[in-house]
Amino acid sequence: MPRQSSPRGDTTRSTYTDLGALPGEAFSISEKSRKIARKEIGDRDAEDRIRQRCAIAVGDLAMAGLLRFENDPVTAGLDALGRHALLITDIRMVQVGIQKKGHQSEVICALDHSGRAQAEGITRSRAGILALRERLDGAVVVIGNAPSALLSLCDLIGDGHAPSLVIGTPVGFVNAAESKERLRSLPVPSISNIGTRGGTPVAVAAMNEIITIFAERQTSHG
Repeated sequence: MPRQSSPRGDTTRSTYTDLGALPGEAFSISEKSRKIARKEIGDRDAEDRIRQRCAIAVGDLAMAGLLRFENDPVTAGLDALGRHALLITDIRMVQVGIQKKGHQSEVICALDHSGRAQAEGITRSRAGILALRERLDGAVVVIGNAPSALLSLCDLIGDGHAPSLVIGTPVGFVNAAESKERLRSLPVPSISNIGTRGGTPVAVAAMNEIITIFAERQTSHG
Protein backbone atom coordinates (compact mmCIF):
# COMPACT_ATOMS: atom_id res chain seq x y z
CA MET A 1 0.00 0.00 0.00
CA PRO A 2 1.45 3.45 -0.88
CA ARG A 3 2.78 5.48 2.03
CA GLN A 4 0.03 8.10 1.71
CA SER A 5 -2.82 5.71 1.06
CA SER A 6 -5.83 5.76 3.36
CA PRO A 7 -6.71 2.31 4.74
CA ARG A 8 -10.31 1.47 5.44
CA GLY A 9 -11.18 1.92 9.10
CA ASP A 10 -13.82 0.36 11.29
CA THR A 11 -17.18 2.07 11.43
CA THR A 12 -19.46 1.53 14.39
CA ARG A 13 -22.57 3.13 15.77
CA SER A 14 -20.51 5.55 17.84
CA THR A 15 -18.72 6.93 14.78
CA TYR A 16 -21.68 7.85 12.61
CA THR A 17 -21.85 11.50 13.64
CA ASP A 18 -18.13 12.05 13.28
CA LEU A 19 -15.75 9.28 12.27
CA GLY A 20 -12.95 11.12 14.09
CA ALA A 21 -14.75 11.41 17.42
CA LEU A 22 -13.90 8.54 19.74
CA PRO A 23 -16.49 7.27 22.23
CA GLY A 24 -16.59 9.37 25.38
CA GLU A 25 -16.13 13.13 25.69
CA ALA A 26 -15.23 13.74 22.04
CA PHE A 27 -18.30 11.91 20.79
CA SER A 28 -20.53 13.66 23.31
CA ILE A 29 -19.32 17.08 22.14
CA SER A 30 -19.77 16.10 18.50
CA GLU A 31 -23.27 14.77 19.13
CA LYS A 32 -24.38 17.89 21.07
CA SER A 33 -23.00 20.17 18.36
CA ARG A 34 -24.84 18.21 15.71
CA LYS A 35 -28.13 18.46 17.59
CA ILE A 36 -27.83 22.24 17.72
CA ALA A 37 -26.96 22.43 14.03
CA ARG A 38 -29.84 20.13 13.05
CA LYS A 39 -32.30 22.32 14.93
CA GLU A 40 -31.07 25.58 13.44
CA ILE A 41 -30.25 24.47 9.89
CA GLY A 42 -32.66 21.61 9.24
CA ASP A 43 -32.05 17.97 8.47
CA ARG A 44 -33.86 17.28 5.21
CA ASP A 45 -31.14 15.62 3.16
CA ALA A 46 -27.42 14.96 2.73
CA GLU A 47 -26.76 18.54 1.71
CA ASP A 48 -28.21 19.71 5.03
CA ARG A 49 -25.86 17.31 6.80
CA ILE A 50 -22.93 18.97 5.03
CA ARG A 51 -24.29 22.41 5.93
CA GLN A 52 -24.49 21.32 9.56
CA ARG A 53 -20.96 19.99 9.68
CA CYS A 54 -19.45 23.01 7.94
CA ALA A 55 -21.24 25.36 10.33
CA ILE A 56 -19.93 23.35 13.28
CA ALA A 57 -16.41 23.43 11.84
CA VAL A 58 -16.28 27.23 11.87
CA GLY A 59 -18.57 27.82 14.85
CA ASP A 60 -20.90 29.96 12.76
CA LEU A 61 -24.38 28.92 11.64
CA ALA A 62 -24.25 31.60 8.94
CA MET A 63 -21.85 29.37 6.97
CA ALA A 64 -24.74 27.02 6.17
CA GLY A 65 -26.44 29.72 4.10
CA LEU A 66 -23.27 30.49 2.16
CA LEU A 67 -22.74 26.97 0.82
CA ARG A 68 -23.62 26.14 -2.77
CA PHE A 69 -24.13 22.67 -4.28
CA GLU A 70 -23.88 22.28 -8.04
CA ASN A 71 -24.58 19.27 -10.28
CA ASP A 72 -25.46 16.73 -7.57
CA PRO A 73 -22.10 16.73 -5.76
CA VAL A 74 -23.06 14.36 -2.95
CA THR A 75 -23.98 11.55 -5.33
CA ALA A 76 -20.80 12.23 -7.30
CA GLY A 77 -18.69 12.07 -4.15
CA LEU A 78 -20.27 8.84 -2.95
CA ASP A 79 -19.78 7.24 -6.35
CA ALA A 80 -16.14 8.34 -6.38
CA LEU A 81 -15.50 6.83 -2.95
CA GLY A 82 -17.14 3.63 -4.14
CA ARG A 83 -14.55 3.48 -6.93
CA HIS A 84 -11.71 4.27 -4.50
CA ALA A 85 -11.07 7.43 -6.50
CA LEU A 86 -7.97 9.49 -5.78
CA LEU A 87 -8.45 12.44 -3.40
CA ILE A 88 -6.25 15.45 -4.21
CA THR A 89 -5.82 18.35 -1.76
CA ASP A 90 -4.24 21.76 -2.19
CA ILE A 91 -2.37 21.93 1.13
CA ARG A 92 -1.16 19.62 3.87
CA MET A 93 -3.75 20.74 6.42
CA VAL A 94 -6.55 19.57 4.15
CA GLN A 95 -4.79 16.27 3.47
CA VAL A 96 -4.28 15.63 7.19
CA GLY A 97 -7.81 16.72 8.08
CA ILE A 98 -9.58 14.32 5.72
CA GLN A 99 -10.75 11.22 7.57
CA LYS A 100 -8.85 8.05 6.76
CA LYS A 101 -11.56 5.79 8.20
CA GLY A 102 -14.54 4.58 6.24
CA HIS A 103 -13.05 4.55 2.74
CA GLN A 104 -10.18 3.17 0.70
CA SER A 105 -9.20 6.19 -1.36
CA GLU A 106 -5.63 7.48 -1.46
CA VAL A 107 -5.27 11.08 -0.29
CA ILE A 108 -2.40 13.07 -1.82
CA CYS A 109 -1.32 16.71 -1.56
CA ALA A 110 -0.50 18.98 -4.49
CA LEU A 111 2.42 20.43 -2.54
CA ASP A 112 4.27 17.15 -3.01
CA HIS A 113 4.18 17.76 -6.78
CA SER A 114 5.13 21.45 -6.84
CA GLY A 115 8.75 21.23 -7.91
CA ARG A 116 8.50 23.85 -10.66
CA ALA A 117 6.78 26.53 -8.56
CA GLN A 118 9.90 28.66 -7.99
CA ALA A 119 11.12 28.40 -11.58
CA GLU A 120 7.72 29.41 -12.94
CA GLY A 121 7.07 32.09 -10.32
CA ILE A 122 3.73 30.63 -9.20
CA THR A 123 2.38 29.32 -5.90
CA ARG A 124 3.31 25.81 -4.87
CA SER A 125 -0.32 24.73 -4.74
CA ARG A 126 -0.95 26.01 -8.27
CA ALA A 127 2.18 24.24 -9.53
CA GLY A 128 1.07 21.02 -7.86
CA ILE A 129 -2.39 21.08 -9.40
CA LEU A 130 -0.88 21.71 -12.82
CA ALA A 131 1.60 18.86 -12.33
CA LEU A 132 -1.25 16.51 -11.42
CA ARG A 133 -3.36 17.31 -14.47
CA GLU A 134 -3.14 13.77 -15.85
CA ARG A 135 -4.54 12.39 -12.58
CA LEU A 136 -7.52 14.73 -12.33
CA ASP A 137 -10.02 12.75 -14.37
CA GLY A 138 -12.30 10.88 -11.98
CA ALA A 139 -10.55 12.27 -8.89
CA VAL A 140 -12.04 14.25 -6.02
CA VAL A 141 -10.23 17.58 -5.59
CA VAL A 142 -10.50 19.34 -2.22
CA ILE A 143 -9.22 22.93 -2.12
CA GLY A 144 -9.56 24.74 1.19
CA ASN A 145 -6.89 27.39 1.09
CA ALA A 146 -5.46 28.43 -2.27
CA PRO A 147 -7.53 30.44 -4.79
CA SER A 148 -4.64 30.11 -7.25
CA ALA A 149 -4.98 26.33 -7.15
CA LEU A 150 -8.72 26.53 -7.72
CA LEU A 151 -8.32 28.93 -10.64
CA SER A 152 -5.79 26.60 -12.26
CA LEU A 153 -8.10 23.67 -11.68
CA CYS A 154 -10.91 25.60 -13.36
CA ASP A 155 -8.63 26.24 -16.35
CA LEU A 156 -7.89 22.52 -16.59
CA ILE A 157 -11.58 21.65 -16.39
CA GLY A 158 -12.19 24.15 -19.17
CA ASP A 159 -9.54 22.30 -21.20
CA GLY A 160 -11.47 19.05 -20.83
CA HIS A 161 -10.27 17.45 -17.62
CA ALA A 162 -13.11 15.97 -15.57
CA PRO A 163 -12.79 15.50 -11.81
CA SER A 164 -15.65 13.56 -10.24
CA LEU A 165 -16.12 16.25 -7.59
CA VAL A 166 -14.52 19.55 -6.63
CA ILE A 167 -14.85 20.94 -3.12
CA GLY A 168 -13.61 24.51 -3.39
CA THR A 169 -13.74 26.81 -0.36
CA PRO A 170 -10.57 28.94 -0.45
CA VAL A 171 -10.56 31.88 1.93
CA GLY A 172 -9.26 35.42 1.54
CA PHE A 173 -9.67 38.82 -0.07
CA VAL A 174 -7.71 38.11 -3.27
CA ASN A 175 -9.36 35.82 -5.85
CA ALA A 176 -11.12 33.64 -3.28
CA ALA A 177 -14.67 34.73 -4.08
CA GLU A 178 -13.88 34.93 -7.79
CA SER A 179 -12.37 31.44 -7.97
CA LYS A 180 -15.43 29.91 -6.31
CA GLU A 181 -17.80 31.81 -8.56
CA ARG A 182 -15.92 30.49 -11.57
CA LEU A 183 -16.10 26.94 -10.23
CA ARG A 184 -19.87 27.24 -9.96
CA SER A 185 -20.07 28.22 -13.62
CA LEU A 186 -18.51 24.93 -14.76
CA PRO A 187 -20.38 21.68 -15.53
CA VAL A 188 -18.69 19.74 -12.76
CA PRO A 189 -20.17 18.51 -9.46
CA SER A 190 -19.00 20.98 -6.83
CA ILE A 191 -19.43 22.25 -3.30
CA SER A 192 -18.37 25.83 -2.66
CA ASN A 193 -19.38 28.92 -0.73
CA ILE A 194 -20.09 32.45 -1.80
CA GLY A 195 -17.88 35.32 -0.71
CA THR A 196 -14.48 35.62 0.91
CA ARG A 197 -15.13 33.25 3.81
CA GLY A 198 -14.27 29.57 3.74
CA GLY A 199 -10.98 27.88 4.46
CA THR A 200 -9.58 24.49 5.30
CA PRO A 201 -12.12 23.67 8.06
CA VAL A 202 -15.02 24.09 5.63
CA ALA A 203 -13.45 21.99 2.86
CA VAL A 204 -12.47 19.23 5.28
CA ALA A 205 -15.89 19.23 6.94
CA ALA A 206 -17.67 18.86 3.60
CA MET A 207 -15.44 15.99 2.50
CA ASN A 208 -15.62 14.24 5.85
CA GLU A 209 -19.40 14.35 5.92
CA ILE A 210 -19.51 12.70 2.50
CA ILE A 211 -17.13 10.05 3.84
CA THR A 212 -19.36 9.56 6.89
CA ILE A 213 -22.44 9.11 4.71
CA PHE A 214 -20.52 6.67 2.53
CA ALA A 215 -19.38 4.65 5.55
CA GLU A 216 -22.90 4.53 6.96
CA ARG A 217 -24.27 3.19 3.68
CA GLN A 218 -21.50 0.62 3.39
CA THR A 219 -22.27 -0.61 6.87
CA SER A 220 -26.03 -0.76 6.29
CA HIS A 221 -25.52 -2.70 3.06
CA GLY A 222 -22.90 -5.01 4.47
